[in-house]
Amino acid sequence: MKFDKVHNKGQAQIFANRYLELLTKTHPIVIFGMYLPVIGYMLYYSYATLHYSLLHIILIYAGAILAWSLFEYIVHRFIFHWVSENPTARKITYTLHGNHHEYPRDRQRLFMPPVPSVIISSFLFAVFYLLMGSNAFVFFPGFISGYLAYGSMHYAIHAWAPPFKWLKPLWRNHHLHHYKDDTLGFGVSSTLWDRVFGTMFIL
Repeated sequence: MKFDKVHNKGQAQIFANRYLELLTKTHPIVIFGMYLPVIGYMLYYSYATLHYSLLHIILIYAGAILAWSLFEYIVHRFIFHWVSENPTARKITYTLHGNHHEYPRDRQRLFMPPVPSVIISSFLFAVFYLLMGSNAFVFFPGFISGYLAYGSMHYAIHAWAPPFKWLKPLWRNHHLHHYKDDTLGFGVSSTLWDRVFGTMFIL
């Protein structure tokens, strides 16, 4: 995904219609406000109504966060960076992720906007429920917690310098992905899967 110029100021215009354009933007507080109550309620429901033990909840929740990290890597590598000569496919890829590479510091497009976010998360919950039954009420909160951690990390990487020395490799990995080679460094919240699949930057 190459651009003649990467803009560190401004933002892409994705739609001519101003109302559709508005739906492509959001603030992290909106996304946290949407999902934290859902996470809290589902975990409470799992404990109080489904009578799952704390150990059961902790193990599934932790497994879901790990599953998110793999999902994040796969989607970023194979969907967000899908290369196609088809104009429609190129438009979809640009809408989903290309605009972020052209305008990496656009803070209004670092989280998935509310409308597509609700549609995708509802679909994922349905899939989880079909696959694991009522355990989905624990798995889904863990998965979405992973997403919120990813979104927060992504926002922080593009907005600020790393607050702690041990976070510098994560910042470096993502900045190299943007400014050096977008065929490497697909992990944002973690470099685990870059290391596993050999897409880690080696300098």
